[in-house]
Amino acid sequence: MKPFTIHRGKLAGIDRANIDTDQIIPKQFLKRIERTGFGQFLFYDWRYLSDGTPNPAFELNRPENAGATILVAGENFGCGSSREHAPWALQDYGFRVIIAPSFADIFYNNCLKNGLLPIRLAPEDVRYLLKQSERADYELTVSLEEQRVVDDEGFSRSFAIDPYRKQLLLKGWDEIDLTFLYEPYIAAYEETHHPRP
Repeated sequence: MKPFTIHRGKLAGIDRANIDTDQIIPKQFLKRIERTGFGQFLFYDWRYLSDGTPNPAFELNRPENAGATILVAGENFGCGSSREHAPWALQDYGFRVIIAPSFADIFYNNCLKNGLLPIRLAPEDVRYLLKQSERADYELTVSLEEQRVVDDEGFSRSFAIDPYRKQLLLKGWDEIDLTFLYEPYIAAYEETHHPRP
């Protein structure tokens, strides 16, 4: 995974609550086993009209949201199924951070395991950010080290994150990478307890 320390990027907003994983990445696109290639199908049923053309009314299709890397949305983001493809699709599209008042637990943990930073902020802060996301020139800076979200206009909020997950994100490690740190100890244990003939 790519280490996450500080990220500055454009904000896009989807002012909806209870966005489920089947809307994030519809089931018909779950045939791949790689983590890449899902971004083109992100929010497919909302992004495209029935004839396959982009839906101009959908938030991510608006010109001011082109190139956004931070998504802000309503409460209970990522509810529904436990599909890991949802954070894969968000990442592949280009998002590094998702901000919402609350997340479904499984989705939240899947994000952290895949290098996508989910941030819980108070509902009034999310409303402020949703309003700001309508501007083409609005950007946020997210510091994982300081656990803080700031803009250039005085907005500054701290966020909570599990210290273990924080360290993994800062280093760009998943749990398999962490296991490799203990490889010498594992090898020594195996040698002691299961000596080769």
